[in-house]
Amino acid sequence: MPWLASGSTAVREEPVSQPKPFAISKEVVWEAYLRVKANKGAAGVDGQSIEEFERDLKGNLYKLWNRMCSGSYFPPPVRMVEIPKPGGRGVRVLGVPTVADRVAQTVVKLYLEPKVEPVFHDSSYGYRPRKSALDAVEQCRWRCLKADWVIDLDIKAFFDTLPHALVIKAVRKHIDLKWILLYVQRWLEASMQREDGSLVARGSGSPQGSAISPLLANLFMHYAFDAWMQRECPRIWFERYCDDVVIHCASLKQAEYVQDRIVRRLKECGLEVHQDKTRIVYCRDGRRQGSHEHERFTYLGYEFRARGARGTDGAIFDGFLPAMSREAAKEVRQTIQSWHLGRRSGSTLGDLARSINAVVRGWINYYGRFYASALYRQLNMINVHLVRWAMQKYKRLRRRRLRAWGFLNGVAEREPGLFAHWPAGPRPGGRAMGAG
Repeated sequence: MPWLASGSTAVREEPVSQPKPFAISKEVVWEAYLRVKANKGAAGVDGQSIEEFERDLKGNLYKLWNRMCSGSYFPPPVRMVEIPKPGGRGVRVLGVPTVADRVAQTVVKLYLEPKVEPVFHDSSYGYRPRKSALDAVEQCRWRCLKADWVIDLDIKAFFDTLPHALVIKAVRKHIDLKWILLYVQRWLEASMQREDGSLVARGSGSPQGSAISPLLANLFMHYAFDAWMQRECPRIWFERYCDDVVIHCASLKQAEYVQDRIVRRLKECGLEVHQDKTRIVYCRDGRRQGSHEHERFTYLGYEFRARGARGTDGAIFDGFLPAMSREAAKEVRQTIQSWHLGRRSGSTLGDLARSINAVVRGWINYYGRFYASALYRQLNMINVHLVRWAMQKYKRLRRRRLRAWGFLNGVAEREPGLFAHWPAGPRPGGRAMGAG
């Protein structure tokens, strides 16, 4: 940890002779910086990137540590970024803290997380060590085979409406370090800054995009929902990924009763259930032949509905199974289209592969876990665009689509790992060739 040594100009600017009211480990500050660096991320309101922060790393880390230890650290406003939701359904507001503020938040997270992690419910999956969204989807898949009904719960503007007093109460229950409570309170109350420089005061909520928000949200929901469900409805299964919740019930009557109780419980905790988006779903499949208004739902990018599947004995049956959702498939197609591969005739195939493979591997690792054929249908669009590239690149292939497919298939046979999606399944030959 090179910043532990003294001697930089920035260090001398900070008062060092005053006793520190709060004991914060320099080693933890260094670990927090390493995590922020690994996560990368955009600049905050000060426009400072991680690279710029590192130009005076020793001074910046010392300054942050010194101010946190003295209680004089005040977080700057959080940069407001609006991200359009899929399908034109409004925008999602993200908050981007400065690099230094992300380090400070990660320091608190490193102290707080070991205290609260052991008490979290097994069915809580979001932003937790050794748990993932795919774990939640897998558990949901298994439970949908056992229970006939699902409550697809939607909490209205969750991150914007978290009650600060209840969040602080939950934090105080697990840790008595005054500096952690002090800084959590300051982060909750920090304003957001729009692109035009105007500030938005916040009386509730915790902005998505900050390092500490997911942990605070999980801790709040542990008491508002998880622990309450365990106490009041101990036989009811659920999966929760932060504010994305699915509850499993044995009958429609039970689902209606449990949903009513959950709505009232969350209202007591300052949250509102989105009535138009929350719905009761019947898990209809080959062995459950009833009917209901809703027979499908989407959870963490996967759509659950009746699908054809092959059993261990080779027989085909209809199961209530997850596959890449229509919204996720549309986003993948739009991303592939935005690459304009067919127009990049000045690039080699190797250049194209290097520019897209990391994103494609991410899709395969996530959406290829369940019912992968739904993803492969989208990934074959990459092959279509590569054929267009070949027709633009080589005169002998212009206006000769079948010959271009044959060229691309030859490349895939010689270099099967060139593009990340080729080993996974959608190669430019056989059935895929006909798709062009």
